[in-house]
Amino acid sequence: MITLHHCPQTRSMRTLWLLHELDDVEFQVKVHAFDRSLRDPEYLILSPAGRVPALEIDGERMFETGAITQYLCERYSPDRMGRSVGSPDRMAWLVWVHFAETVSQHTAALTQQHIALRDDSMRSPIVMKLEAARIGKCYDALEARLSTPLENRDYLLTSGFSAADISVGQAVYMARHFVKLDDHPSVAAWYERITERDSFAQALPDGAKLYEEDFYAPWPIE
Repeated sequence: MITLHHCPQTRSMRTLWLLHELDDVEFQVKVHAFDRSLRDPEYLILSPAGRVPALEIDGERMFETGAITQYLCERYSPDRMGRSVGSPDRMAWLVWVHFAETVSQHTAALTQQHIALRDDSMRSPIVMKLEAARIGKCYDALEARLSTPLENRDYLLTSGFSAADISVGQAVYMARHFVKLDDHPSVAAWYERITERDSFAQALPDGAKLYEEDFYAPWPIE
């Protein structure tokens, strides 16, 4: 049995989405509050930095979403959710699985600015604007990948849907709370396509949410 330690609307949603896509893999989910309890000694044994996800499997523990994604795909779905070493799309699969973290780090900074900081005096309109612009650059990279001079890709890989779409798709799910997809039509069409899957719906929060609003605009710079 696999145990996923999860906070709704965080990077661990990426792992939850993937687990729902894997065939005949049993798992359970332990939901944690997104608060200081992640710093409790018991949890730090699972994730030394006090972050989610953490995964318990075969008496071992894993943390870091890219590593978890790569391990689960190589073990349970090397050629459907993953791409084997000999696959022509192996290199692209690795690039886009790990690109998700580039998107997420800017989203995390904006989540801190808009949500996590306790007092308005601690928030920076300049940081909000800079990080939103960086997410926009990430969208530019995705738009270029999904819309080429020769073809429009349905998914990030030429060979079809994979965990790369899950990883980046979940990152975009969070980033959309701060930067809309209006100027990136190919990304918007791809995002709509992948979020129609049942596995995405199964990974959505049931109850309390980290993001109480659908969109957080940068504050004006005075």
